[in-house]
Amino acid sequence: MTTDTPAAPATYDTLISAEQLHELLASGVDVAIIDTRFDLADPAAGERAWQEGHVPGSIYLHLDRDLCGEKTGPGGAFLGRHPLPERRAFAQTLARCGIAPETQVVALDAQGGVYASRLWWMMRWMGHANAAVLDGGLAAWSAAGGPLTTEPPARPAAPAYPELPPLAATIDAAELSRRLGTLAIVDARAGERFRGEVEPLDKAAGHIPGASNRFFKDNLAADGRFKPAEQLRAEFGALLGTRAAAQVVHQCGSGVTACHNLLAMEHAALPGTLLYPGSWSEWSADPARPIASG
Repeated sequence: MTTDTPAAPATYDTLISAEQLHELLASGVDVAIIDTRFDLADPAAGERAWQEGHVPGSIYLHLDRDLCGEKTGPGGAFLGRHPLPERRAFAQTLARCGIAPETQVVALDAQGGVYASRLWWMMRWMGHANAAVLDGGLAAWSAAGGPLTTEPPARPAAPAYPELPPLAATIDAAELSRRLGTLAIVDARAGERFRGEVEPLDKAAGHIPGASNRFFKDNLAADGRFKPAEQLRAEFGALLGTRAAAQVVHQCGSGVTACHNLLAMEHAALPGTLLYPGSWSEWSADPARPIASG
């Protein structure tokens, strides 16, 4: 007599649909849902919105408070508006959220996946493979019949998150400067900011010389979900040509929306690209660095 071995629950490492999240929660798998809603113009808005209604069990992480570090480095160097935290400090944040290496992490927001993508990338940077963004965000959850609650999460803290080899890599301003002309730089900002027509946030207008523009919203279909993987692969292929993934650097204004392009490429089976965390906010703060426009 033979018995069938139950299939292992699915894991997700780029995108997860609302329906798949419902199934995963019903399976009893350890899932940590992290709400990253945020508004650059009103930094408290995301947390207020979470308090007014969130996916049951979800924990709120704030971009400035939880997903960023100090803006100045050794010698007072400006590292950009949203620099990465120290890995050790972020490991403490993960432990506080009850996240262990085997936990399936699902990040969501209500801004097209921008802030959820930042958390997704940071999980990979910490060596955590099973992290995904809820495709369509909070709107997709509600459209699929998902409930909202105002109850605080009861998820217990986990032991200290271990130091694991990163699954995502970065490049800093010094190395990027040395390698200008040899790398494919993809800027995720809106076209008018890339071209230098306006600059509402940073020291100077324009872009890093040699960069190409891929506005992060171009990754989304009309319904707010990511385009199919095949379409994303074709669009990035047209932008990058034959460049190897290791030669592609993603940047934006401050290292946040660039993660949306990183996620789109990963979902399109184009892995291994680099993030420039300081992005335009750091680059443009040094008048010695070259700037292009148009």
